[in-house]
Amino acid sequence: MRSFNPANRQHDVADRVDALLERGYRYAFSLAHDAIEAEDLLQDACVAILASGGSWEPAYVFTTIRNRFIDRYRRNRKILFLSLDHEGEGGEGEHGDLNWDAPDVLQNGQLGRAIGSLRAEEREALFLAVVEGYTAEEIAVLTSRPRGTILSLLYRTKAKLRDLLHQQKVLP
Repeated sequence: MRSFNPANRQHDVADRVDALLERGYRYAFSLAHDAIEAEDLLQDACVAILASGGSWEPAYVFTTIRNRFIDRYRRNRKILFLSLDHEGEGGEGEHGDLNWDAPDVLQNGQLGRAIGSLRAEEREALFLAVVEGYTAEEIAVLTSRPRGTILSLLYRTKAKLRDLLHQQKVLP
């Protein structure tokens, strides 16, 4: 049995906070699909939680990140336009020179582009289910949507992603 040691307790708390912030960043990235925007979302959420004295439970942190993302989207009304003129140019892409054992779909960025073409709510649901391992019921609670809506959204998102990868001739 572990004896009470304040240093151990502080270390455990720090590890849990680090893990929560890493999960929060991944979640913010799944929404924003941009590293800098994800960092800003996470920072804004942390500041808001500290200012309001809110809970540091994962569900509360994720909800705060999601609300910040929605607020920013509404405020900025950003629309991303991708040029179709230069698609296919540039050789192997930005990841072609990396020496790693990953399927071609990851090395040439096709999966990233396919996921990037999903709507934010589709990326969010897919991330929470696949990466974070939440059930449809848990996602429904986190996003304040009915469970049936989440199940339908996940089904349609996975089908859409499969179709996009089929179109790119990544999947047979």
